[in-house]
Parts: sequence; C-alpha cells; structure tokens
Amino acid sequence: MLAVALSTPAYTKEPTTMSDNDNKIVKKELSLSTEWDKTFTKSEKVDHCKVTFPNRYGITIAADLYIPKNAGVPLPAIAVSGPFGAVKEQVSGRYAQEMAERGFLTIAFDPSFTGESGGTPRYVASPDINTEDFSAAVDYFLTRDDVNSERIGIIGICGWGGFAVNAAANDPRIKATLASTMYDMSRVSANGYFDATTPDERYALREKLAAQRTADIRNGYYTLGGGVVDPLPCDAPQFVKDYYDYYKTDRGYHQRSLNSNGGFNATSPIPFINFPLLAYAGEIRNAVMLVHGEKAHSLYFSNDTYKKLTENRKPGTPDNKLLYIVPGANHTDLYDRMDIIPFKEIENFFNEYLK
Repeated sequence: MLAVALSTPAYTKEPTTMSDNDNKIVKKELSLSTEWDKTFTKSEKVDHCKVTFPNRYGITIAADLYIPKNAGVPLPAIAVSGPFGAVKEQVSGRYAQEMAERGFLTIAFDPSFTGESGGTPRYVASPDINTEDFSAAVDYFLTRDDVNSERIGIIGICGWGGFAVNAAANDPRIKATLASTMYDMSRVSANGYFDATTPDERYALREKLAAQRTADIRNGYYTLGGGVVDPLPCDAPQFVKDYYDYYKTDRGYHQRSLNSNGGFNATSPIPFINFPLLAYAGEIRNAVMLVHGEKAHSLYFSNDTYKKLTENRKPGTPDNKLLYIVPGANHTDLYDRMDIIPFKEIENFFNEYLK
C-alpha cells in the first residue's frame, strides 16, 4: 500500500474548460474630457494627448501623456501621480509636463476609482491597488516603441509618494523613484499625525469605521468622508490652512478632485490601518530620491523613510538613496511653486539613474 501511495503523482490533472482566452487583459472605454481643464498653463514645448491602460485588477486608468517635441527615440519615461485625493489636472500633471519639457516621455494618471479612471465603487483608496497603479503605468510604457524599456521611473507626490516607494520595493522594472513631499498613508491612518494615536484611540477608530460599514450597507450607498474642510475654522492648524489655500481656491481647485470636493469614501482608511505600506522599503536596490520642505508638517515621513532606505546598506553597494530638503518650504509649496520645487535636481537624479 505504501509503495502504491509513493508512486502515485501528488496531484491528478483534472479536465478543465479554462483557457488563456478566458483570461484576456481588457481595456474598457472611458469618457474623457476633450478640453484643456488643467490648473496650469499648457506648454508649447511638448505634445499632449490622453491615453488609457488597464491595471492587473481589470480597472482602466486614464492618463495625460506628455512627449517632448522634436525628441529622439526611444525616450526615458516617468509615470506621475498624486497627491492623495487629487487628480491629474492638478499637481501630477504639472510635474509630468515639466519633466517632459526636460526630455522625458511622461504620463500623469488618475488613480483607480477616481478622476477619469475606471473602477467601482467610486472614491476608494487601497494600499494594494494604488500601488499596482504605478506598475500598470510601467506595463503601459513597455507597450510603446518610443520608450526605452530599461529607463523607466516614477514620481509620487504626497500620499502617492508612499505608494511610489512601495511600488519600487515590489517592481524592479522601476529604475528610479522620486517621492515628493511624501506621506505614508498607512502610518498616518493607523497612528494619526506625529504618531500620537493610542491603541485605545485606534480601536475606537476601528469601531467607528465598522459602524460606518454597517450604515453604508443598510443605506445602499457609500458615505463620503469629506474633502478639505470648508469653511475653514479660525483655529485650523497651519497645514490645514495650506491645504485649503491650494484645493479650495483658484490656485488648485478642480471639479473632479476629491480634496476639492466630497473626499474619499468614509471607510477608505480601513485597509491602511492594517497593511503597512513601507515594510520592504529597505530592500529597494534601485535609486530613490525623497524631496521635502524644511517647514512641512509631514517632513518626518521622508526622514524616517530615508532611514529605512539606508539602514541596511552594505559596503560596496550603490549609494543611490537621496534625501533633499528644500529650505523654507512647507508641504503644499512642493505642489505648484515652480520657483521652489527643485526640478533641476530632480532632472539630474533621473538623468543619472535612467542612463
């Protein structure tokens, strides 16, 4: 009996009707704006159009493509997204257009479930899917003949800085990563600002979110959590005033921006509390640059991430992790202050590591 058992294969191949044709990668049609509805002026130095591509979860992503005029090919390419709760017509588009002027083929994309991108329910954030969005952008670049497949980088801004670093840890095809004025959304969701949340307060938050789930399923719709506070309280912290000055004024308001309007679904923090984004940041072998304002309330995210990126560096391995502090800048200065954002240093970084 034992001999028979040992000679039997560990599994038996069962008949199946499954095939690769049943598992095709599908890109869905999206309704995209045909007007220039950005919060910044269109550059005459680059060509612009809209593109779409699928991610691994079957969600179709909408993006603005910027190509430098009269550039030789193949080009180095950079995918840009962020801030958390923003759309491509705001900060990420500004970064993408600027980097295209400097010789890179770029896209600025809307995250899954937001802006012009697909995905339902709407207005959801996910540590997994939003990290995947960056890798889906890399997939898109690899379908283009005008992109050098060995010269692909990403830029994440604010909360998308954390997603970008997480994507770099997971996807070696990303040769260089920039996180600008970054947040770690898992850390701030679980621990609050400056890690001030106690375990009892975190449990109370879980109870509140669980109660919201109950209310949502009974109501038949997802309650929005609210964007940037409006009207602005007189006693609001300075960084909240800075957010208001960007998202709620002509400076940065956009009709599709969650921060400018109703915000994410109220239950969106749930996965971030349980799934730390940067667990494997110390294993990133490719280049990473962190840029942050000296006066930003969020500077501690970049400081601690830089420590994590460099703490296990072994002698003789590339010293390719950089932390660049912008003197006098606050968090939102790095959204659109073109006189403050260190684009020359950012350009030099990508030129060096996307050789």
